[in-house]
Amino acid sequence: MDKSDRQRKRRTQRDYTMGFKLKVVDAVEKGDMSYKQAQKIYGIQGRSTVLTWLRKHGKMDWTQPVRHVMPQSPKDKETPAQKIKRLERELADEHLRNRLLNEM
Repeated sequence: MDKSDRQRKRRTQRDYTMGFKLKVVDAVEKGDMSYKQAQKIYGIQGRSTVLTWLRKHGKMDWTQPVRHVMPQSPKDKETPAQKIKRLERELADEHLRNRLLNEM
């Protein structure tokens, strides 16, 4: 066994056919597997190879990053005194609900 047999051959983008790329992209976009699972299952060596295929050949929009912003709630604008009063009311309501359930 010589040295070249022990080393894995490094693949490039050109080593994969267009049909194979589209099959992987379709499976990932359908949710059958994640891109990391596709890399492991098919032996794709590059870290971002499948992501590059998704951007080039996929049907999803990759132009704008998705930004998730938490909406501001009225609870965020409370002063400490208002928060204490609200929590005391909620605690009293829970005590009443607990007493009612125990008596049933």
